[in-house]
Amino acid sequence: MAGSVQQAPPSQLWDSVLQLTKSAQDKNSDPLLWAVQLSSSLTSAAVSLPSVELAHLLVSHICWANHVPITWKFLEKALTVKIVPPMLVLALLSTKVVPNRQLHPAAYRIYLELLKRHTFLFASQLNGPNSQKIIKSIDDVLHLSWQYGLQVSEPGVLIVEFVFSIIWQLLDASLDDEGLLELAPEKKPRWPTRPQDMEIDGHGCFNETRSEQNEGLQKANTAMAIDIIVEFLQNKVTSKMLYLACRNMPSHWGGFVQKLQVLAANSSVLRTMKHINPEGLLQLTSDTRQLLTRERKTISRQEFHAVLSSGTLMSSACQSHGVSSSAFWLPIDLFLEDAMDGSEVAEISAVESLTGLVKALQAVNATTWHNAFLGLWISALRLVQRERDPREGPVPRLDTCLCMLLSITTLAVTNIIEEEEAELMEETEGDHTNQRKEQAPGKRRKDLVTCLQRLGDYETLLTPPQSVCSVVNQAAAKAIMFRSGLTVSNGYHESVSVNDMPINCAGNLRHLIVEACIARNILDTSAYFWPGYVSARSSQVIRNVPGQVPAWSSIMKGSPLTPSLGNALVATPASSLAEIEKIYEIAVNGSDEEKISAATILCGASLRGWNIQEHTCLFIIRLLSPPVPADYSGSDSHLIGYASFFNVLLVGISSIDTVQIFSLLGLVPLLAAALMPICEVFGSSVPNFSWTPTTGEELSCHAVFSNAFTLLLRLWRFDHPPLEHMMGDYPTVGIQTGPEYLLLLRNCRLASMGNSIRDRIKSRRVSKFITFPSGTITMDCFPRLKLWYQQHQKCICSTLSGLVPGTPVHQLVDALLTMMFRKINSSQPLTPATSGNSNSSASGTDESCIRLKVPAWDILEATPFVLDAALTACAHGRLSPRELATGLKDLADYLPATLGTMVSYFSAEVTRGIWKPACMNGTDWPSPAANLLLVEQQIKKILAATGVDVPSLAVGGSSPATLPLPLAALISLTITYKLDRASERALHLIGPAMNSLAAGCPWPCMPILASLWAQKVKRWSDFLVFSASQTVFHHNSDAVVQLLKSCFTSTLGLSSSHAYSNSSVGALLGHGFGSHLSGGISPVAPGILYLRVHRSVRDVMFLTEEVLSLLMYSVRDIAYCGLPRERVEKLRKTKHGTRYGQVSLAAAMARIKIAATLGATLVWISGGSSLVQSLIKETLPSWFISTRGLDQEGREPGGMVAMLGGYALAYFAVLCGTFAWGVDSVSPASKRRPTVLGRHLGFIAGALDGKISLGCDWAMWRAYVSGFISLMVSCTQKWVLEVDVEILKILSKGLRRWNEEELALALLGLGGVEAMGAAAELVVECEV
Repeated sequence: MAGSVQQAPPSQLWDSVLQLTKSAQDKNSDPLLWAVQLSSSLTSAAVSLPSVELAHLLVSHICWANHVPITWKFLEKALTVKIVPPMLVLALLSTKVVPNRQLHPAAYRIYLELLKRHTFLFASQLNGPNSQKIIKSIDDVLHLSWQYGLQVSEPGVLIVEFVFSIIWQLLDASLDDEGLLELAPEKKPRWPTRPQDMEIDGHGCFNETRSEQNEGLQKANTAMAIDIIVEFLQNKVTSKMLYLACRNMPSHWGGFVQKLQVLAANSSVLRTMKHINPEGLLQLTSDTRQLLTRERKTISRQEFHAVLSSGTLMSSACQSHGVSSSAFWLPIDLFLEDAMDGSEVAEISAVESLTGLVKALQAVNATTWHNAFLGLWISALRLVQRERDPREGPVPRLDTCLCMLLSITTLAVTNIIEEEEAELMEETEGDHTNQRKEQAPGKRRKDLVTCLQRLGDYETLLTPPQSVCSVVNQAAAKAIMFRSGLTVSNGYHESVSVNDMPINCAGNLRHLIVEACIARNILDTSAYFWPGYVSARSSQVIRNVPGQVPAWSSIMKGSPLTPSLGNALVATPASSLAEIEKIYEIAVNGSDEEKISAATILCGASLRGWNIQEHTCLFIIRLLSPPVPADYSGSDSHLIGYASFFNVLLVGISSIDTVQIFSLLGLVPLLAAALMPICEVFGSSVPNFSWTPTTGEELSCHAVFSNAFTLLLRLWRFDHPPLEHMMGDYPTVGIQTGPEYLLLLRNCRLASMGNSIRDRIKSRRVSKFITFPSGTITMDCFPRLKLWYQQHQKCICSTLSGLVPGTPVHQLVDALLTMMFRKINSSQPLTPATSGNSNSSASGTDESCIRLKVPAWDILEATPFVLDAALTACAHGRLSPRELATGLKDLADYLPATLGTMVSYFSAEVTRGIWKPACMNGTDWPSPAANLLLVEQQIKKILAATGVDVPSLAVGGSSPATLPLPLAALISLTITYKLDRASERALHLIGPAMNSLAAGCPWPCMPILASLWAQKVKRWSDFLVFSASQTVFHHNSDAVVQLLKSCFTSTLGLSSSHAYSNSSVGALLGHGFGSHLSGGISPVAPGILYLRVHRSVRDVMFLTEEVLSLLMYSVRDIAYCGLPRERVEKLRKTKHGTRYGQVSLAAAMARIKIAATLGATLVWISGGSSLVQSLIKETLPSWFISTRGLDQEGREPGGMVAMLGGYALAYFAVLCGTFAWGVDSVSPASKRRPTVLGRHLGFIAGALDGKISLGCDWAMWRAYVSGFISLMVSCTQKWVLEVDVEILKILSKGLRRWNEEELALALLGLGGVEAMGAAAELVVECEV
């Protein structure tokens, strides 16, 4: 065999070697003398030692012609004096001895002994003059490259595969010895366990022909082989090699473990062994899988790694120092509260964002999933409790809060559970040897049960708002009826009133949460039997079961959809997907009246039915995109025939909270794509005909278009002032969304829906009726919409031009002006050049009405010129402010879609600053004087209560209030509207735009706006004042810094008066705002205020610097317990470890982690992944290169404070990354992670390698690097796979210089196949 593997040197040399060996064998010479002579001869012949050829020659000589004791002694001595490579000899013997162990049990015994002596000493075998030759020879002997599909080119890779192969070969041999191979899923051994031919060996050496002795020796050999397997799994070096095999060859490792399980379950030899049992053997494989991640707890400074474990963080010891365990889930509270801001519609699903956030916190907090789920539910419940007694305003929040609790949160939990089960299914399908079995539920599903059972202990949080008490009681009644054996599927519980229930049957929010989980199939009805789930005894059944069949049961049984039944269905939410599917079928296939009724039902209570909310929204979107009928032959679009049907849907989903529900569910791109064809078709139609729906009101194509168009406009930031497009020296962080971006999101989302297991599991949730065409849609599909959008952008960027007299657009401008100002007798035309019949006479008015019978798109094209002419006329005194407002209202009444153009035009004109201000004196324009002073004073109180002092904030001046003329016109227009349902959609469009515009204008524009609207709607006063207070932060970056500081101090409980004051999530977020206190508005929590103002901060780039500074100041204050400088000298050490004041280091680290968590959350929420990318790539490296640090007051350079600061920055950076990119590769944002992370780690590697000079404190730098890498190794292991191997090697070398060998090994061990060799070499080097 040697000749076939190695090309022999000159035959004379090896003939002489063989002759020397035979002579020594015949003389029974001393093995040491033989080895010395042989070594001398080979050295004289210039043969490099250890010799590959000699190894082949000796093994071939022994097997089997010279299988005698003296030759084995020669071989063992050759190994001892290192003239043959031990690994190669063992590899050669494994191919010769193991298959023939039954014939030669003594040889097998010797082989096992050699394994124990020489396998675990790798250091001398790694480097040498002929190491590559040895590697190639071992690879050829064991066929490693073929077996594992990995090219063996590095010593480390060879060692891993060698160790794995040897232990697997012993396992196969042991199974074969006991006749257990047939029980393994893979019945064929991976390695030869029997000789290829059955030639009878003629040499009866060691008396092996005596069968009784052979049988005893064979059993002893099997026991010894199992013993060596155990030693391989326990030895520090080989166990780490096997860990590397486990991580980088998972399919092979799975096959190995399956065979080991067969051995553990069936081996009689194993059961007789004293030092190991089957359970212990299997535990060793589990320990190997967790080896490096387990040992990372001791790979760095004890102070840091003590905090990595959830036990320390969540312990009562931390709580005794004022740290609540709920504070570690603070990012969820902030995210939920921020998502509630209805001023901006999100294009990305809150479900996906929340899913990634929870996974990130679970990983970084190193906690169990049931604790993670508990933290999530508690945060969502806190959100609802903050809205228990809300102040009245134009934006209702409670329904959206309940959607967040019962839909968004539940769907996020569903995602997390399904991800685990998809991974289990992928493992099952990828394992071809696995027998088909029913898949058991994943562990996370069980953790959810544990979490919801524990949730019952939080009675105060579970108290329902008054408006949903009846609903929670119905949920409790449903559980009681189920426990009592009554059928609840027919919907009787829906008709149960409070009077019908047992007296102690009051429900709480946990009942709604459980029902939401059951509806998503992540929980079953066994929850009804949990101890304490219902307070009524199961024998107490409902006293008065209604005799009348409930509405939903009736429709499911086939009852016709009568008006009375329809009204009942509108008022009662559907309880299951099947019920809502029934309504969808009626909406598609029913009569015209039934379709209208079905559309009304979908937009009724079921749209707020939390158990089926996502399905209802999808059905509505699908109904807005009806396919072309097969028999349709009309020349107009088939959509025209759906006018009345569309209008019901469009009006039904137009409320602020409904649009926000679509946004939270991530359905905005799909909804926008459904609205665009409606806008295109109805906006291009001439209003020569109308429809009369069941309501009796006449409906025109203009009305349908306006409802669709205004809804479409609200789906992106069209209403924000153009000033946001010009952010001074800094670019805007984030994407300026528009219809093109929404279509891009829609296309990407549908294209990404593949056939993976995850996609298949997710598709189970969606109704079989829901399908969306996956083809690409672009703005070119909607030419009129595209033309309008281009004009909209031009209006933002430059002043109007291009109105040519006599053109159709000019004639339409005249007609619109005549309609708007038909009651005004003016001798001066309103347009610069106008036809003579545009102004005054009745005949002119009639003619203008005829000329307005044009498509809506034409009117929108003319509207900017109309607005420009009207505003110019008002500025020059040809129109009074009242006439201007009335004319604008008439235009909006004629075509409500023009409100969008008004918003964009007036916003653009305000930012240009070319109009003289309007004096709000009560004569020409409405006056705010009646309450402006009070509003300004309340704003000052709100700011002062949150720790913000703005000296330049003027209150109560003597000069009259003024506003930019376009803003005054827009405000005057809004004041003309009544607060009724007819005006609701218009105000929903104008209101956010007006607030955004006023916030960008000089002080006191926003207080004036608040004052005017507070005069109109007094009950909104608190809401308006709170909104007005936000404008301060739009103009004053110092105020933003003060507010950020208040967020840190309130969360951490830091103050100058005492070490730690009360700190909690409640201190940061409080209970909203409003006049809860007698005598005025109550203080607003700093976190709430920041979440409302961060979108108006023009330069978000400066936030990272400020948050970093505040984080460092917080570290210093935590370390010194907030003590003044003169008391710092009294710091001392106690027998319990390093202490500052009375706070232990563990408690300080826990508090520092909370500070880092808060900082990371604020950065992520304020600027998203783009701001995080800037932080990681630019801000942090600059921070370390500069000379700044914590030692601003001469305190202890290089000491504990600097170290704590480094750990704080490590947490901060990793948390920012996990929030923005996730801990895995599920989210689209994770695609940007490798580039940013690689650049940052490249910076760290350069500094460790001495190529980059640092200016920061060395203790801070070391703590940051070790902390950052430790968190990556323990919490974000998939990140490591994305880092270039060369960078990992440099980092590893740097860590070793700091005596962080285990951390260096863990880092390389997670680096994938390419880093496996370097990791293995490091293992060997560390054991030298």
